[in-house]
Amino acid sequence: MANLSNEFLAELTEIRHYIHQHPELSSEEYQTTAFIKEKLTGWGIDVIDTPLKTGVIAEIGNKSKGKTIALRADIDALPILEKTGLDFASENLGVMHACGHDFHQTSLLGAAKILKDNEEHLNGRIRLIFQPAEENHRGAREVVAAGYLNDIQAIIGYHNHPGLKPGEIGLKSGGIMAAVDHFKVDIIGRGTHAANPQLGVDVLVITSQIVVQLQSIVARNIAPQDSVVVSVTHIKGGNTWNVLPDTSFFEGTIRSFSNEDRRYAKARFAEIINHTAAAYGATAKITWLDGPPVTDNDSTLTPLVFENSKQFAKVFTPISSNAGEDFADYQQVTPGVFAFIGSNGDADAAGWHHSDFLVKDEGLATAVNYYVENSYLLLKYFNDGEKL
Repeated sequence: MANLSNEFLAELTEIRHYIHQHPELSSEEYQTTAFIKEKLTGWGIDVIDTPLKTGVIAEIGNKSKGKTIALRADIDALPILEKTGLDFASENLGVMHACGHDFHQTSLLGAAKILKDNEEHLNGRIRLIFQPAEENHRGAREVVAAGYLNDIQAIIGYHNHPGLKPGEIGLKSGGIMAAVDHFKVDIIGRGTHAANPQLGVDVLVITSQIVVQLQSIVARNIAPQDSVVVSVTHIKGGNTWNVLPDTSFFEGTIRSFSNEDRRYAKARFAEIINHTAAAYGATAKITWLDGPPVTDNDSTLTPLVFENSKQFAKVFTPISSNAGEDFADYQQVTPGVFAFIGSNGDADAAGWHHSDFLVKDEGLATAVNYYVENSYLLLKYFNDGEKL
């Protein structure tokens, strides 16, 4: 296992607390980017000049000695007012590391230092991707578009999981996190005085009918053994008590774990909306904002990482999460392995994106080891062709 002294873990804890105090929103991670670069260059690690506005790409090792693999951590925060009461709580009012990306980037910094210290023993090259803008699902696509996945054999990453204890890792082949689709729907009818509804086309009744009928997609159109979620999360229509409005609006999300279910759920969604609107004499406009596909762990590499991680953690097969992750965009380009790493484990621990979200620093050692030990594993696998 990696040499994680108490002194180094204390240093990493200080780093995480500093990052937690200075969160930045997606694509605005300027101070975070500068901080990461300062740490890496201070350790003698090569930072690559990139066209990316924020985020950091760095490299350890030598491509002349073997293949290249990548390690990824995300660095952005959320527009949430922190309510943890921590003495290192966010100093950026209304912005918070409420998903643990401070934990992620700290562990990758720790792994980078250890890998750099052992660089002469690396039989290949390791690319470090400190990725911006995960929360708005843009960052991974920007990294891919810039070409930083073109020459790598595989990529590994993880997300902290507050439901797991420090020292635990959840890992499985196939879909570990869901595909994400965001929908926006406008219903166009005809407004009128509330006392004379027969003179209009009531978009509020139509919207209500649609929201109820959309629940039949999961209940009656998707196989019970499959996992799909359809959630309407925001509805808007009307401005006062005695006027039926011309239009209404709603939005929400569909989550799925297979391309077939994803396509079918979206097609059925459109049928229900368009036919219901038409039946009442209205029209509908559907806008899709496609998020990442399924986070689909490679079936060959994942079992290797699963077994290798047992030397430093309790590893088990987790329940897949209906949350989404743009790490999935990397897996469209190259084989990838994505894990859940325990960060809290208390029965009442707040979940991701909550104002009371907390991670425990003692989980950092497992996260650092995950990166370091599996870097060695994958370089050996790809360079030696050894069936581990």
